[in-house]
Amino acid sequence: MRATRIMANLRVADVEVSKGFYVDYLGLSTEEFNLGWVARYTSPDTAANVQLVTRDATAPEDSVVSVLTDDVEGAYAEARRLGYEIVHPLTTEAWGHRRFLVRAPDGNVINIGQHRD
Repeated sequence: MRATRIMANLRVADVEVSKGFYVDYLGLSTEEFNLGWVARYTSPDTAANVQLVTRDATAPEDSVVSVLTDDVEGAYAEARRLGYEIVHPLTTEAWGHRRFLVRAPDGNVINIGQHRD
């Protein structure tokens, strides 16, 4: 698997209440997307970013990081071949993102996905 981008997923009680700190104080003023339960904020100057997550709306567990790849099918097949626990199967979500969640040997849940073209 080849990771092309990794983003921290910070657990928050309310995205709208929490975003002021990240937008105003940390300068992550570009809202890349906001689905209500997850939103990404990025610095327009440095591309530093963070995702705020209340609770994953379609998966049984929350992930600690999101990893983008250019071959999500290959990453899924490799995770299965290596015997890693698949927490959420490879799915094209309603918002168009194709992803799966896998548990790392240390117990952390990782969201691995590929943006639609």
